[in-house]
Amino acid sequence: MTQYIVGTIEAIAVRSCKDGPMKELSRVEARAGGGVEGDLPAPLDRGITLLSAEQWEQVTRELDRDLPWHTRRANVLVSGPGLRRLIGQEIQVGSVRVAVTGETKPCKLMEQLCPGLRAALTPECRGGVLGRIMQSGTLAIGDEIVLLEQSGCEAAAGESAGDAGLED
Repeated sequence: MTQYIVGTIEAIAVRSCKDGPMKELSRVEARAGGGVEGDLPAPLDRGITLLSAEQWEQVTRELDRDLPWHTRRANVLVSGPGLRRLIGQEIQVGSVRVAVTGETKPCKLMEQLCPGLRAALTPECRGGVLGRIMQSGTLAIGDEIVLLEQSGCEAAAGESAGDAGLED
């Protein structure tokens, strides 16, 4: 399996309660089939959320506001280019394996927190991405984000298993 470094964890946070303040942490456990320890329960495909630091800076510049990154209510702030290219891919975040399942769509809470924020997060996947935790582990500030790419043989084996109805 080929691996490519696509970013680094800059910050980590969990939601303390619905619409409540975020709690920043230096490291956290994540559970396969679940979510980030200490965060509110979420659907399987939203076990973890990631936000691009560069895109967050772009959003705050456009709004001319100094907003903390966790205003977006994501779990992980990542350095590196936009995250859209990771949708449909598997990544390693620290020792946690994540299947990136889609874009994190900005909700109406964003507008309540800062007028214009929801619209500013909408283009170019600026609201970040979400994923299903496939392998439990620990992630910490400074850990690399690695794109896991299957080799031709591994990809073919996966396609065969899928054709046989062995995958979900």
